[in-house]
Order: sequence, then structure tokens, then C-alpha cells
Amino acid sequence: MFNVKVDFAKPTGAMKPMHAVNNGPVYKFTVDQRITNIDAFRDAGIPYARTHDASFYSNYGGEHTIDVHAIFKDFSKDENDPASYDFVLTDEYLKVMIFAGVEPFYRLGSKIEHWPKKYGTLVPPDFGKWARICEHIIRHYTEGWADGFKYDIRYWEIWNEPDGAADDAPYVDKKCWGGTRLQFCELYDIAAKHLKSCFPHLMIGGPAVCYPIKDWVNFFLDYCREHKSPLDFFSWHQYARNPRDIERTEKLARELLDSYGFTETESILNEWNYVKGWTGDDWLYSLRTEKNLKGSSFIAGTIALSQYQPLDLLMYYDARPCAMNGMFCTDFVCDKLKGYYPFWMFNKLFKLGESFESLSDDKSIMSCAAAGAEGKAVMLTYYRDEDEAEAAAVKLTLGNLSCDKPTKISFYLLDAAHDAELVREETVNCLTAELYLKLDLFSTYLVTAEPAEL
Repeated sequence: MFNVKVDFAKPTGAMKPMHAVNNGPVYKFTVDQRITNIDAFRDAGIPYARTHDASFYSNYGGEHTIDVHAIFKDFSKDENDPASYDFVLTDEYLKVMIFAGVEPFYRLGSKIEHWPKKYGTLVPPDFGKWARICEHIIRHYTEGWADGFKYDIRYWEIWNEPDGAADDAPYVDKKCWGGTRLQFCELYDIAAKHLKSCFPHLMIGGPAVCYPIKDWVNFFLDYCREHKSPLDFFSWHQYARNPRDIERTEKLARELLDSYGFTETESILNEWNYVKGWTGDDWLYSLRTEKNLKGSSFIAGTIALSQYQPLDLLMYYDARPCAMNGMFCTDFVCDKLKGYYPFWMFNKLFKLGESFESLSDDKSIMSCAAAGAEGKAVMLTYYRDEDEAEAAAVKLTLGNLSCDKPTKISFYLLDAAHDAELVREETVNCLTAELYLKLDLFSTYLVTAEPAEL
């Protein structure tokens, strides 16, 4: 039998936005042919949606959306002239996010370009002008410039995965950055300094690297330190087969930032998902896993473990209708997949406000706990990177419950037959409750504790 012990007398800090995503809901303000998942976003309390790769999806606005070269289409134009910008479809996309209660996390730059000709990932011909273009995009969405808006968009990320290919890699392989690492560091330095001088109250950072522990990142951080480049947050990515691998990297990323003196820089993992491999049968297996019950357990485990790590923000890739979306049916986004429900479950904890110690004696059982004025809750999942394993018997001990009045314990189950449904209730009248659960492989429980009605 495995043991999970929760102590509601041992707080571990504030609940963190570990249930953020890449890309927002699908919604049309006109009712014609509206198929939407906006209520699902609201119900899960998705706190942030990163805008990267939005322009792949036509219902967001496709090639006319988000990317700097999609908004400022002709680099020879005057960057100070509102007529040089095409904001229309990006306006609509961000309106939907705001309507859903989701704060945009805006990636400045371009989507990844897998095709043989590159457009938005080429090195800008004038770094200073590119920075000023970004300045006007920010002013449009936060200060109302060019008939814009005054949205509370705090995070502005410079580029995506500039470390994806070596300096001497063939042109076709440079899917995110067409130049050298030195050129990127120069662009980042110029853009970050300019944007931070214009918007000292906003979070300016990046660069959304493929993986944080590599020579390219050391070069970038060394450059930023030497040139005093603003780095309010450091964003990075990891795809893995086990949440424990991500947990380890979260610690290493924080240690790396601290070693370079960036102790106040936020660490943000803003692309993650299950990936067994990127080619052949491994890639097909990965995509199928992301959309099934195993993928949902991977999500639950990663979110639960990350709550306790030195990480400031976690953003799943991807909520956009695509092959890597484990939250919603690609064709009918109103239909939830198993991977949606860990976000919904974690939001119940997030709203309680404060996290508490939750310890497991086996690495395959991953959990987190929270409490607040509305009650107490635990989310736990049973995950192994296998396709079959025996069910796990788990003793869940909830310590330091209220002993003034009876406590109602409710069990919500996510497994092959249940979608976060209430499957059991019991009442206890003790300071410590010992609860016994049977978890099939990849199943996830949300367990809530609140005063029983007398």
C-alpha cells in the first residue's frame, strides 16, 4: 500500500498558476456556426494563455494574427503610423480571451516555421525598429494607442526557441530563428531595454528556449548579465515522458538563474506535454497519449509536482485545436477530452489560496493539497510511463482537519469511466482522517473536505 500524507498545519506558500495554457478559447461573438469551449475555460479558471502558434489556427485569425510580421506586414513602413499596422484579427482573438477571463501572455515574434521558406523567423533588418514596432503593439493593447485597448496584459515575451538550431545549421532547419545566437542576444538586448524603458511596470522577458540546461542558454544568460539586459522572466520548454523529469528540470532552471545573479527573475515553463519521441512510431504514440487517459494523468502529475517547485508559472502546450491538444476534441472543441479535467480539478485547489504539505512514499503517486476559507482539497494521480500496471492501493491521511464539527469528504474521480465525477462521500469527526483509495493506472482523484451540514 502507498501512503500520501497531507498536513494542513504545514503551509508551503501561495497556490500558483500551474494551470495556464498556450492559446485561448474558440469563440465567435456572432452566433452563426458557433462551436465553442469558452465556458470550459471559465470553469477551469485558466489564468493565462500564451499566444504562441496562434496563427496556425484559422478561427483565431490565422496568418493575420499575433505575430509581429502579421501585424506589421511591411517592414519599410513608418512604425509610428497607425496605418502601418493591421490589428483587426488580433484584436478579436484577445477580446475572446478577455471575455473568458483569461489574461493573454503575449509572445512577440513568430510562430514556428517548419516549411522550407521562412517568413517571420528571419533576422529583423533593424533591431531598433523591430523593438519600436513591438512598443506600438504593446501600446495598442495596454494604452489604447491606434484605437486600441487598456487591457491588463503583464507578460511580454521576446521570441520563441531561438536556440532550436545551431549557428551553422542548414536554412531549412532554422525553424524559429534564422540567425546566430550572438545576433539573437543583440536583438534581445536592444528590444528588452527599449520595452522596459517604455513600460517599466510590465514583465519583459523570454526567450522561450527549447530546454534550459545547455550551452546556448549559458551564452544568453552571460550576455544578459554582461550587458545588463532586462530579464523579468526566463521562459523555457520541456517535453518529457515522466512528470518527475520536469520536476528535476524546474529545480535546475532556478539554480541556473540564481547562479548568474538573476535571483529575482521569474522562471516560467511555458511549453510542456508528454513526448516519447519526435519521429516515427514514437511521435504517433506521443500524440495519441496526449489525448487519452495516460495523457491526463501526466498533466495532473506535472501540475501537482510543479506547485511545490521553484517555478512561477506553468503553461501547457497546447489548448489550440491541434494534434497536441489533450484538453478538447480537435473537430468539436465543445467536447472535453480526459486531459481537460486535471485543469478543472487543480482550479478547485488554486481558488482556495494556500498550498500545504503533501508527501507520497512512492514516486508514481503525485499529489498536491490546498486549503482556504472555503475548505480543503487534495489532487492526486497514479502515473507510470507504462501502458499497463496493477492498481495502486493508497492510504490518504488528512492531518489537522477541524475537530470542532464534522467534516464532509467528497471524492471526484477521473478514470476511464468517470470525468471528474462525484463517486463517494463520507463524514468524519476527527482531527486526522485516514482514507483508503484504489487507483487504477492513470486515474486521478480530487478529494475535498468541508464542514458537514448539521
